[in-house]
Amino acid sequence: MRVLVIGGTGFIGPWVVTDLIRRDKEVAVFHRGSTASVLPSSVPHITGDRRAIADAAAQIRAFKPDVVIDVILSSGMQARDIMSIVRGMAQRIVAVSSIDVYRACAVFHGLERGPLEPLPLTEESPVRSQGQTYSREQISRLQQVFGWLDDEYDKIPVEREVLSDPELPGTVLRLPMVYGPGDPLHRCFPLLKRMDDRRPAILFEEKAALWRGPRAYVENVAASISLAATSERASGRVYNVAESKCLSELEWARKIAKAADWHGEFVTVPGERAPAFLKNPGNMDQHWVADSSRIRNELDYRELIDPHEAIEWTLAWERSHPPSQIDARQFDYAAEDAFLGGFHH
Repeated sequence: MRVLVIGGTGFIGPWVVTDLIRRDKEVAVFHRGSTASVLPSSVPHITGDRRAIADAAAQIRAFKPDVVIDVILSSGMQARDIMSIVRGMAQRIVAVSSIDVYRACAVFHGLERGPLEPLPLTEESPVRSQGQTYSREQISRLQQVFGWLDDEYDKIPVEREVLSDPELPGTVLRLPMVYGPGDPLHRCFPLLKRMDDRRPAILFEEKAALWRGPRAYVENVAASISLAATSERASGRVYNVAESKCLSELEWARKIAKAADWHGEFVTVPGERAPAFLKNPGNMDQHWVADSSRIRNELDYRELIDPHEAIEWTLAWERSHPPSQIDARQFDYAAEDAFLGGFHH
């Protein structure tokens, strides 16, 4: 089987390539050429801009992929572009999507009114009725981190295109918050920095402490993608990917504290007493617990790396690769100390 991985040198892509090679597949990667490759020298590279992929059509067709895995699909237009190149040649396209397609995400962000979505979120749960979740300003900020994002970023049209082509079957994987070495969003850094700075206490607004959202470690996520790409059973299917146990923000912080050897105190503050810097603009009553039993039952998916090891490796990477720019406002310890002094009284 010949597999083309689009976005093969970013955060998730190299792990997908590694797992495919472990499964004895022939792999090529498409990327911008701006990242130093960590891939085996045997893997051929096709370089180009994801937003102008038609320019690389001849090279992609020359590779003759049986399956295309697109890790960085951003819009319906991008899906149409790659599908028009490989239609009639590839047997399947695998799109990496996001749990942010669910209506629960729009409720959380205050974009849809009405009742909370029941949990857990399954692949049959309602998706958002409105378009993009993120404002132009937010997309512009995200594009500074993810150069492949186009202005029309929305995974719902991506899924619609990939799953509706009669000639080219599709598979969709809806990913959670992915953590691990290489995380461009440094999701663990704000907690870890406070712990390594030996802060005596870490503050949480009460509802934020209880909020539950799905997570998964990057190497495990990559294994789920390559498994779906190489399983006939996955044709035409949608899969949630997430760890089975969905931890609250406070439970997650406690796991990080244990791995970081931090013995301070977590302080939860009732919403009405919480200072502005602790408040979250979202509707924290809408949790995002995602059910991943379908991929486990249909494809026999199991995590390769256990969560304890995954967190340890993530923290080791965060310590050796802190963000190039740290927002000092995020670490206003004087304000935290002033609040804690008053709060305990």
